Amino acid sequence: MPRVLIVEDDAHIAEGLRYNLECEGHAVVVASDGRAAVDLLVEAGQPFDLVILDLMLPRMSGFEVARRVRATGNFVAILMLTAKDSPEDIVRGLEEGADDYLTKPFHLDELLARVKVLLRRRRWDGVEEESAGPREVRFGNVRVSFDQFAIERDGETIELTTREMGLLRALIARDGEVVTRGELLEEVWGLRPDTQTRVIDSFIVRLRRYVEDDPSKPRHIVSVRGRGYRFVS
Repeated sequence: MPRVLIVEDDAHIAEGLRYNLECEGHAVVVASDGRAAVDLLVEAGQPFDLVILDLMLPRMSGFEVARRVRATGNFVAILMLTAKDSPEDIVRGLEEGADDYLTKPFHLDELLARVKVLLRRRRWDGVEEESAGPREVRFGNVRVSFDQFAIERDGETIELTTREMGLLRALIARDGEVVTRGELLEEVWGLRPDTQTRVIDSFIVRLRRYVEDDPSKPRHIVSVRGRGYRFVS
C-alpha cells in the first residue's frame, strides 16, 4: 500500500485529500506544518512513496522542507502545491527538488491523476508505454527500464521519479546529440525555453549519481559548455 504524506496547514484541504487518497487505497499521514514534515521525513526517517507539499506553511516553508529532504539524499516523489502561479515560484519549487507542481485552487481529479502518475511510474509525459519507444536501454553496466521507471546498476535497483525518467529519456532518445537546456525545459518540465533556472543541473547531478562510475568525471551524461547536455551510450 503506497504511503503518502500530506503537508498542508489548511485542515479542510488536508482532510479532503486524506479522505480521497484513502479511498484510492493509499495509507495517508498528515503534517500541518513544515517542521512536522521534516521531523517525519528527515529526523524520524519514515518511508513515504509520495509527499504532497504545500509551499505556504507555518514554522517552515515548503521550499525549505524540500531542500532539507533532498539534502539527505531522499528522492521521494514530491508534488508541490502553490497558491501562487508565478513562474518564479514554480521554478524555485522545482529547483528545490519538487518533481511536479499544481496550483491552487486545483481540481481533485487532476491532483489524483498526478498522484497516480507519480506513484505508478508507468507513463512519461502523458504518452502510453506502447508508443513511447523502447522499454529498456542498456549502456555500460546500467540497465534503464522505462516500464518500471527504474535503473539497475551493479545489482542495485534505483527507482526514478517522473521528471528524472523524463530527463533521462529525453537525453537517451537523442544519443550522441547535444540537447539544449531550452529543449529540456520545454520537453520535460513544460516551461518556456528561456526560463532562468538551475533545475536541470540539479536533476543532472542526481542522474549522474545513478549511472556514472565516477559522477565527477561523467562518461554517459556529458556537459556541453554553453549549450546543454549530450548522452553517450
